[in-house]
Amino acid sequence: MEWPACVDEYEKLVIRMNTPRVVIDNAVCPTATLVTVDSARRHGILLEAVQVLTDLNLSIKKAYISSDGRWFMDVFHVTDQDGNKLTDESVISFIEQSMGTIHYGRTNDYNGLTALELTGTDRVGLLSEVFAVLADLQCNVVEAKVWTHNGRIASLIYAKDCDSGCPIEDSQKIDRIEARLRNVLKGDNDIRSARTSVSMAVTHTERRLHQMMFADRDYERKPILNQGSDSTVVTVQNWAERGYSVVNVQCKDRSKLLFDIVCTLTDMEYVVFHATVNAAGDAAYLEFYIRHTDGTPISSEPERQRVIQCLKAAVERRGSQGLRLELFAADRRGLLADVTRTFRENGLNVTRAEISTQSDMALNFFYVTDAIGNTADPKLIEAVRHRIGLSNLKIKELPLLCHEKLEREEQAVGVGGAVLLSLGSLVRRNLYNLGLIRSYS
Repeated sequence: MEWPACVDEYEKLVIRMNTPRVVIDNAVCPTATLVTVDSARRHGILLEAVQVLTDLNLSIKKAYISSDGRWFMDVFHVTDQDGNKLTDESVISFIEQSMGTIHYGRTNDYNGLTALELTGTDRVGLLSEVFAVLADLQCNVVEAKVWTHNGRIASLIYAKDCDSGCPIEDSQKIDRIEARLRNVLKGDNDIRSARTSVSMAVTHTERRLHQMMFADRDYERKPILNQGSDSTVVTVQNWAERGYSVVNVQCKDRSKLLFDIVCTLTDMEYVVFHATVNAAGDAAYLEFYIRHTDGTPISSEPERQRVIQCLKAAVERRGSQGLRLELFAADRRGLLADVTRTFRENGLNVTRAEISTQSDMALNFFYVTDAIGNTADPKLIEAVRHRIGLSNLKIKELPLLCHEKLEREEQAVGVGGAVLLSLGSLVRRNLYNLGLIRSYS
């Protein structure tokens, strides 16, 4: 490694000492690839490690996190979306390189784009109005993500000027964009809670969406629809002898679940010292031993209830409500405005969206329901597909979980559902599940 001239020998030593050590092993576990990360501990580094894996759309089926003193060890059992081990050398190499640099901090690379942040009350057709305003103001949407939860909407849109292809920097145009979008978000009765902002920020998109909804206090609002709260169970207890708060989450397994929970704990200024994650079939069980950044556990009942509310919201925000539609078409001005207007005119509500463009092609995912949140009529979906183009808009099924593989892994490593009674047993159990010792008793 070549060092910049300004880096002295002491700085080099510090960097070498704090650089994470990464080992990727396909031999230990019969059904998953093990990614082991050893690193000096600092606030947020666990989130960055999880972010590397989830940004590659990898599935984390098991994880063991242990941190004592100034060092931590993470072990992740990962597969691709089809439940297979990682065999692509380019993916393995990328994980090694990315994990090896997480101590520098990670952000999204959206150079050359302007970030638009929107929050407000969700309603049928709102997204159509947003994209119509941007099209009218000659803004080209390059990337975007939209989440809805408890009747609220948060969106992070990356755009550029249609004519110049450059970031939107003209102050008068930015003022017009903010004003018109704020009017759209206000509707008739949401003057106080509608928010818009324009920036050149490069914060990780999904982390920023969590932060936006947290700031909007979506976790306190009464659910409009059942978004999974009945199937999500969160408990928080204090372990007085060790000075930890123990958080248990039981919910339906899904992609990026661990990221969403760790992201929320991190942004709430909690540090995860130890954790276990176990996904079996379509259920996930997660246990975290946490403290505040000042080293103290949760200290009051209101704080405990707030943690429970916030973690439930973190699980539910990305919950896939409705049918998943995939739009793949040549990108053009007004495409998103036209497609979402068609949804609105046919009574479809967009509950979540992921917008991207690559090489002048638009690849967009929409999750849609009917106007009151129920499953949309198949005949209506087909009518919308005919109007947009059958070859352009397709019904996209989510990747199937390989339940048999997960069950074989469960038997191979011998993971039980018993509650760990002490920190010592937690660490021994982790080592046993990693195959590093023959017994944890």
